[in-house]
Amino acid sequence: MFNDIGPLELVTLAVLAVLIFGPDKLPKVIQDVTRTIRKIREFSESAKQDIRTELGPEFKDFEFEDLNPKTFIRKQLDNDELGLKEIRNGFDLKKEMAEVADAVHTTAESASTPLPAGKVDMSKPDVAAPDLGKADLSKPDLSKPDLTKKPDDNRPPFDYDAT
Repeated sequence: MFNDIGPLELVTLAVLAVLIFGPDKLPKVIQDVTRTIRKIREFSESAKQDIRTELGPEFKDFEFEDLNPKTFIRKQLDNDELGLKEIRNGFDLKKEMAEVADAVHTTAESASTPLPAGKVDMSKPDVAAPDLGKADLSKPDLSKPDLTKKPDDNRPPFDYDAT
């Protein structure tokens, strides 16, 4: 739990404890903290034992540490019944990302280089101008939109009165 605390941090905590609680009360505070930690450990061990007895004999080798996802996956990778090591070793994420980046860069370079005269770029779709038909654009009537006509992309008509 406290594996990453170094000696400098311990000295700092001790100095802070002396400053906060004082040298007279510090031994009693340490006793109270250790007693509380001991009670918590006893409670958790008795709860684990109760759960093991309730689960029955088929779960006698059950470990609560296995409920931690990291521990569970680590055990499964060490077990290697499913061939997960081969899958993990066969998949190189850096290599895959480099390939994708190269493909993107080559596509971007080809899009930015101009084509020789007479050549047509087939990678870009042709965009045609919309066909306006016989619409009279000289006097547009914007007071009421035509709600009976559906757009080409099958969206429902916009209702100006509903908003």
